[in-house]
Amino acid sequence: MNTYLALGDSYTIGAGVLNKERWPVLLVGALRSMGYTLDDPEIIAQNGWTTDELIDGIELADLRCPYALVSLQIGVNNQYRGRSLENFRLEFADLLMLAINLADRHASNVIVVSIPDWSVTPFADGREAAKIAKEIDQFNRVKKDLAQSSGASYVDISALYRQAASDLAMLADDGLHPSGAMYAAWVDRILPVANRILDGEK
Repeated sequence: MNTYLALGDSYTIGAGVLNKERWPVLLVGALRSMGYTLDDPEIIAQNGWTTDELIDGIELADLRCPYALVSLQIGVNNQYRGRSLENFRLEFADLLMLAINLADRHASNVIVVSIPDWSVTPFADGREAAKIAKEIDQFNRVKKDLAQSSGASYVDISALYRQAASDLAMLADDGLHPSGAMYAAWVDRILPVANRILDGEK
């Protein structure tokens, strides 16, 4: 039986959607349909979490190591709270090493997922959208660089999220978080990577 651990924040727990619409849950469903035997995802995530809060959450959790697959999506709240890029770089590097250790020290079994650009959402109305988008891009470059240098995979879902500017059906009722349809689109991008990882575990 393969095990999957999803680490993150509100995007990972699917704030604003039903549990069955969370992207880690949709991902497991898609993998099962491909013939993989997979436990329900174990999710360590909370609304509003920053990198340091996720580190604390991992350390407090009773985890069933090792995991065949680990995903890591964090950083939007670092940006939202105005924390520095350098602070994010240091804490995300620590988180990535934790994720790799949880994946039985196989960096190739870790998927880093980009931060959505919330500047395109109604929640950002009246805010400095261009500044938000620029900072999200900077944070994502850090994530991509660290993922690639460690041997982990990086999946960019930010371009998909920016489509919400013209299609509000892709957003939940709160005008900020993705709808189930958007999460399903994310899974279309993440699934081939997860498939390759689990195929290597056979």
